[in-house]
Amino acid sequence: MNFSKIININVLFLFIVILLSFIGMAALYSAAAGNFDPWSKKHIIRFTISLILLFLVSLIDIKYVYKHSYTLFFLTLLLLFSVEIFGIFGKGATRWIQIFGVSIQPSEIVKVSIILALAKFYHNLRFDRIGKIHNLFFPMMIIIIPFTLTVIQPDLGTSLSIFILGVGMMFIAGVKIWKFVVGLSIMVISYPFFWNSIKLYQQKRILSFLNPESDPLGQGYQLIQSKIALGSGSLTGKGFLEGTQSYLEYLPEKQTDFIFTLIGEEFGFIGTIFIVFLYSLLILIAFYISIKSIHIFGRIISLGVALNLFIYVVLNMAMVTGLMPVVGIPLPLLSYGGTAMLSVMISFGLLLNVDLHYNYQKMKP
Repeated sequence: MNFSKIININVLFLFIVILLSFIGMAALYSAAAGNFDPWSKKHIIRFTISLILLFLVSLIDIKYVYKHSYTLFFLTLLLLFSVEIFGIFGKGATRWIQIFGVSIQPSEIVKVSIILALAKFYHNLRFDRIGKIHNLFFPMMIIIIPFTLTVIQPDLGTSLSIFILGVGMMFIAGVKIWKFVVGLSIMVISYPFFWNSIKLYQQKRILSFLNPESDPLGQGYQLIQSKIALGSGSLTGKGFLEGTQSYLEYLPEKQTDFIFTLIGEEFGFIGTIFIVFLYSLLILIAFYISIKSIHIFGRIISLGVALNLFIYVVLNMAMVTGLMPVVGIPLPLLSYGGTAMLSVMISFGLLLNVDLHYNYQKMKP
């Protein structure tokens, strides 16, 4: 670990990350009706710990990260599997385990290890061999195993994001698009099996997405209230601490999945566009780092981190605006939740690690 490299760390990226976290703190303060407890204070503590971890990850020799990528994937897979044995039930699913009294959601952490494992696999593979059928088996196992374990919990939103992340990274690495078309066709054909395999409440969520007014006090309630809150924010919003939908408890889960709705109600269209702008800057910086990197491992990590962030943001915003069913996807750095923040900050640490080692010449080809 070379601490002297810290002077070369990407200051703009760090500034945006810190700014988003403070916006999240303010939103959680507002969600609690002007109190730091119970969410805002913990949010800052978690962010501070995650920020320290980000710095540590960014300074590790990238060759060490490369060497242990498969090991890290295997360990996170064990954590994910342990949910079936030691998992804690909550919110209708078994998604968490406790380590030293701290609840952790392994399905969020496994996303980072998927990025590392696929980056190492494609770094070792000649470009002209990427599309070979037998070279699709290993990356598909890297995707399918955590996807299946997450579906079983059941966690439809996280499993969906894992699948999109993995398939997206395969496309980034150079797998031909026709193979994805074939895969999509198989998924469409197997839709009846998928529908019968998901839980009843998940089926109701999908049906309520198509017609939320059919159950306005049940499954459609969250989506209807979210749209009301966003619409009532208009152009400039009602003002900080003036969001009536959240204060009158009409908006459920306002501190987690629907934090974007709370911001939209209080700061309007301008506030939400500013949030989108900040996330877009982070993604563009990740793209810039990927272009700058001279080794394939760093390029794929950078694009994987960008894609992972994009999936979080798009799925969450689509969910709260009614463009997709409510599936429980947090908004990075803004939503209340420790494991999602930890996962995202570790991935940002890897991104900054690539930035600090972009011209690393000794990476094994």
